[in-house]
Amino acid sequence: MTRIGQLAATFLLATALTSCSKENDQSSAKSPDWERGRGVYLANCIACHNNDPAKDGSIGPAIAGSSKELLEARVLSTNYPPNYKPKRPTKVMPQFPFLKEELPYLAAYLAK
Repeated sequence: MTRIGQLAATFLLATALTSCSKENDQSSAKSPDWERGRGVYLANCIACHNNDPAKDGSIGPAIAGSSKELLEARVLSTNYPPNYKPKRPTKVMPQFPFLKEELPYLAAYLAK
């Protein structure tokens, strides 16, 4: 193997190892509540909202940073909290009463 080939292989190996360690550092830095909330979001929300809650979805708006009060009103009764101005005028969101116990985790995931 030439000297350039050895350097290139060493660089690629170092890059791969660094990438793996960064992924592990990022995932271990998240709280269990955040992880559970992410699971709730992925299982129930991405059909309408974007995989990235900071971006608008096909039907639903971006919801990153939503307050627990807003989440509770929208998820449980499809209403809005008092004095809240909706991002979209649609009324297509269904109720998800089975998520009542998961709302604190969903709020933890969506918090900015």
